[in-house]
Amino acid sequence: MQVFANTLAMIGRTAMVELTRIDRGPCRLFLKLEDQNPGGSIKDRIALNMIETAEKAGVLKPGMTIIEATAGNTGLGLALVAAFKGYHLILVIPDKMSGEKIAHLRALGAEVVISRSDVNKGHPEYYQDVANRLVKEIPNSYYIDQFNNPANPQTHEDTTAPEIWQQMDEDVDCIVYGVGSGGGATGIARFFRRTHPQVHLILADPQGSIIADYINTGIKHDSTDKWLVEGIGEDFIPSICDLSPIDEGVTVTDEQSFTTARDILRQEGLLVGSSAGTMLYAALQYCRRQQSPKRVVTILCDTGNKYLSKMYNDDWMVEQGLLTKQQTNDLREVMPTNRGKNTLNYVQAQDHLATAWQRIKKHSVTALPVLDASMHVVGLITEHDLLQAITDGMDFHQPVTTKMRADPVVVPLNLAPTQLLSLLQQHDVIAITDAKQYFGMITRSDYISYRLRTKEH
Repeated sequence: MQVFANTLAMIGRTAMVELTRIDRGPCRLFLKLEDQNPGGSIKDRIALNMIETAEKAGVLKPGMTIIEATAGNTGLGLALVAAFKGYHLILVIPDKMSGEKIAHLRALGAEVVISRSDVNKGHPEYYQDVANRLVKEIPNSYYIDQFNNPANPQTHEDTTAPEIWQQMDEDVDCIVYGVGSGGGATGIARFFRRTHPQVHLILADPQGSIIADYINTGIKHDSTDKWLVEGIGEDFIPSICDLSPIDEGVTVTDEQSFTTARDILRQEGLLVGSSAGTMLYAALQYCRRQQSPKRVVTILCDTGNKYLSKMYNDDWMVEQGLLTKQQTNDLREVMPTNRGKNTLNYVQAQDHLATAWQRIKKHSVTALPVLDASMHVVGLITEHDLLQAITDGMDFHQPVTTKMRADPVVVPLNLAPTQLLSLLQQHDVIAITDAKQYFGMITRSDYISYRLRTKEH
């Protein structure tokens, strides 16, 4: 096994795996595992090359600040390289990005500026416009500008595409990929059109993005639609993006992307990111409609570890209307999975005030039911009660019974959801029981999400 000289030497030369359990029609489907890069995504490749190209050109020097607008993964790659090389890094990121990505960036030492994801290019709060403004305001800074940087597509033409060809024993019929900055699509297309023009090139695009439609029609349509898939899809054509070699564009909905990603995890054991879900859906559709065997490749751009709070979270999927909650005709339709008793979303009478505070913080609620040894609801402990305990100078190792309220609102599980509204107008939290034992809790936030989801408001 190879021992690498340092972390940056681990970038590239990622593995390829064949998918064998999911329905592929008559075809063989291969997945290039770009999540094996040290930063967890394909963007490590361009981050390293763009920084080192700028250094060689003399436009990036020690002590300078690097600035970039990114949907997340380019930022992670840049943060990895910048930390290794000693640069200060400022990243402007749309607010739809997952919390896992943002936490990862900050842990690497990057300064993160959050921008709006509900505005388009040209708006002063659009993430690329914010980055452009920061470069003008901050002295001794360099805008890496992945969307206009020729080192971006050159990276994939020189490394990603040749790796695919070699790993596939020079036998590929179709490649499916997407457009984020456009570097991967352009670099891969250039390599294969120049060297192996018979390879069919498909671009998978989130619904709401303009890229696939432009490939198929040649017309640039404006788009005000938004999508939940991260890292691919655009409302403009990046200047480095050459779409002319691509044979077809395929539009994929958020639901199709996320469902495919979750299917791949269950059937193939691969925790893929949301963009891989988009590309895998398009690749599978191509495979299943073939009449003869084909060898098809697509790319796992990043790890699904960055989306555990989103597309791999059932409650989030239900809130987005991408997963149907089981029809139970009772309060389980309102209650998220993290409000049930099996998540320790309660305290018991002998627990300390400190335990109540830790669980209130963990579950992002304002109050918790208090249960006795038989799992019956006997009280409620709230943030206000804990604040009063501090005012009174109490030790937080005192039991919750010293501050709990003895008048909790408790309703049976079979209560109709419509009967909750009047109760929640008066109370922050309602405890739910089944056969008189604690079953879970519902907050005002839970009920609002339920009403918006079911369009009953």
